[in-house]
Amino acid sequence: MKRTLTVLVVLVVLSAALFAGGSSESATASGAPVYKDTIVFGTGSDVTSLDPHIGKESAAVVVTNHIYDTLVDIDLDTGTIIPQIAESWEVVSPTEYRFHIRKGLKFHNGEDLTADDVKFSLDRAIATPAVAYLVDFIDTVKIEDDYTVFVTLDAPYAPCLRNLAVPYAAIVPKDYVSANPDILKTAPVGTGPYKFVSWTQNDSVVLEAFDDYYQGAPLTKNVKMKVIPEASQRTIALQTGEIDIAYDMTTNDMKIIRDDKNLIALEQPSLTCFYISLNMNKKPFDDVRVRQAINYAIDRDLLIETVNNGAGQAADNIIAPAVFGYYNVGAYEYNPEKAKALLAEAGYPNGFSCTLWVNNNQQRVEMCQAVQAMLKDVGIDCKVEILEFGAFIQRSSAGEHDMAYFGWFTSTKDGDYTFYSLEHSSQQGPAGNRSFTHDPQVDALVEKGRQTTDEKVRLETYKELAEVLKEMSNNVTVLYDTMRVGTTNKVKGFILDPIGYHKLQKVQVTK
Repeated sequence: MKRTLTVLVVLVVLSAALFAGGSSESATASGAPVYKDTIVFGTGSDVTSLDPHIGKESAAVVVTNHIYDTLVDIDLDTGTIIPQIAESWEVVSPTEYRFHIRKGLKFHNGEDLTADDVKFSLDRAIATPAVAYLVDFIDTVKIEDDYTVFVTLDAPYAPCLRNLAVPYAAIVPKDYVSANPDILKTAPVGTGPYKFVSWTQNDSVVLEAFDDYYQGAPLTKNVKMKVIPEASQRTIALQTGEIDIAYDMTTNDMKIIRDDKNLIALEQPSLTCFYISLNMNKKPFDDVRVRQAINYAIDRDLLIETVNNGAGQAADNIIAPAVFGYYNVGAYEYNPEKAKALLAEAGYPNGFSCTLWVNNNQQRVEMCQAVQAMLKDVGIDCKVEILEFGAFIQRSSAGEHDMAYFGWFTSTKDGDYTFYSLEHSSQQGPAGNRSFTHDPQVDALVEKGRQTTDEKVRLETYKELAEVLKEMSNNVTVLYDTMRVGTTNKVKGFILDPIGYHKLQKVQVTK
């Protein structure tokens, strides 16, 4: 109840900030507020790639989501599918969709968007390992005319439209990319509300409003993403006015933000599960008893109470409770004696040495350091290694890690998005399966869940899958977290996205 009341108070304060005038605002002689020409937001990690079919991590998507559009979108208020590049569509059959492309759309380089670009983009995404899992349910994409594409699926797939709304199913310009397949990594061109200006690695990305955007030009001329790895420094930057919005905040810093009358704290349950991926291609993680021992060695409730300051809940499933397909199999109990017994049974009575990788995010590092201490109590000598985010993703995709700490958003709110990418044997490496599991039973259940449109059958399938995965313990699910963002009270129109892909084209900041 206390947390609920806190959120309600925050929402009331936010509403007041959005709709009431304030003495901190600059105003014209007529009393109208004067707005800044640039929104600056701070993140904990740098962009990995500005190519939407490669840079799928949240640090990249919060930027590229403004540069590119997708065939369809999801309304944040209702959760329904709404038109974007496709102004309408027809479900011809369970495996056939016809999309009517909006006429008059232009890419930032002046090229017209046509059906050629849509087919090229979907085919390219299917062929790109990092995001193929999102669209590889598509069998063929055929062009019927300049503004119509006919998409055939290889089997009925219930989340089809939701997957096509995820930012890394973006539509890119065929001619521009065909001339240089790597061009989008550093010189992106899309049809979104903002166009790319510059990227200074490990420092910032600058975007400028696209005046020809089909929904109208954004309210603020420029957007700047500033890389500030430590959350405490993002809080200071928020207090000093260096940034207007701070993403991915820690619970400690949210307390500071709440206590500052010039700042606003925004929180809500996210669709994120934080987990430790155990590389089953390496010993001793190929032994299920070792993997289960690690699960029993971790006190999830204590991690939440201390490192996370009471925010979130212990995770038992790789998908969060708000995701379709979630089934509560019960989190592993904290039982260090059982962990020791399993290690001894597996041939490690004195434990073993290993590494736990984590990217350079303060909250995640602290979580791993706490896990390190718990593992030491059962004889596992675990060294925490902190990597720059890009290197962390690249090297864990290559399978170089022993254990690695990840956060995963179920961007479509459908369990298939996560189960397929993290658990199916075809998705090992960049797509997400960094435990390198390759289990026929898991594969069969994942495939059954994605190929039937009967929701009851899907729920039963995902229940069985959750039970199998808990027994397998290829991933150590730790906690379901909350989305935490801080803003100054000069920010108007910001809407918190539970996935974390916050959009800024309707946001303004008073001077």
